Amino acid sequence: MLGDADALAFGAPRIAAVDAARGIALIAMAVYHFSWDLSFLQLAAIPVMSDPGWRWFARIIAGSFLFLVGVSLVLAHGTRIRRRAFLKRLAIVSAAAAGVTAATFFAFPASFIYFGILHCIALSSVLALPFLRLPWWAALVGAAAVFAVAHFGESEIFNRWPLVWTGLSTRVPFSNDYVPIFPWFAMVLGGVGAARLLAPRLREGPLARWRAGGPIGRALAFAGRHSLAIYLLHQPLLLALLVPVAWLARG
Repeated sequence: MLGDADALAFGAPRIAAVDAARGIALIAMAVYHFSWDLSFLQLAAIPVMSDPGWRWFARIIAGSFLFLVGVSLVLAHGTRIRRRAFLKRLAIVSAAAAGVTAATFFAFPASFIYFGILHCIALSSVLALPFLRLPWWAALVGAAAVFAVAHFGESEIFNRWPLVWTGLSTRVPFSNDYVPIFPWFAMVLGGVGAARLLAPRLREGPLARWRAGGPIGRALAFAGRHSLAIYLLHQPLLLALLVPVAWLARG
């Protein structure tokens, strides 16, 4: 989605297995959002926002996307950053993030998205660039450091709205999608470290040779190739279908 800082965007060979993995994450995301919509519209008693299992499901989905962002950065660039293509993709993701903020501000003013998954991807992609030139273990050490700061670095100083995006505030802000840099940037660095470590296998091993077969495999790979568009469109489409149902149900 969101990992659409992908290999094809930078002119590097696309790995179908990475696309399919992103497609699986998209399906999980759609399941979560569909369940959230049913709960929000009071069409089903699903404790999406209060049940720990649902919260962990959402975290795993977000972590999967961010990990794949790190993997895709390595596959797209190696150790040489293609500046023009990177800036183009960054502009697209940033514009999409701004659009999400604007749309949710009018639709859900009390819980609009001011630093969600797209915002995190855009900023994390920039912050991860230096690690593309460092040894694989440096990215993993960086990931551990980000987790440590997230755990020990909370302060009331970060409760001020302009600093909430850091994730270091002592109060969790109310938002429909909140994915701050701490600790989520760690997942991007984890993807960078893993991809750097396994780069030969990713480029020449079984994963590189795998091809999406059958309708399910091809659908997953297709979804992964167009993950940003699917992310932006799926929730408006779900709400367009479910809101009239909710109106009818309420009589």
